[in-house]
Amino acid sequence: MKNRLRVLRAEANWTQADLAERLGVSRQAVNALETGKHAPSLDLAFKISAVFGQTVEEIFENPYRGPRV
Repeated sequence: MKNRLRVLRAEANWTQADLAERLGVSRQAVNALETGKHAPSLDLAFKISAVFGQTVEEIFENPYRGPRV
């Protein structure tokens, strides 16, 4: 699933380990999310949304909709 996690994390000047700690997941899980290898659970998507202060839709691309304009 395409997302803006890597960009948002870099803007916050956090490592993958920093973000993982804030989310309560492993660094490997953050890497898998950033590279699109795994999609987050709904619960994790909401945690990510809260950490970055953005909506889920602003962070993750909905694969069932066309690209954002």
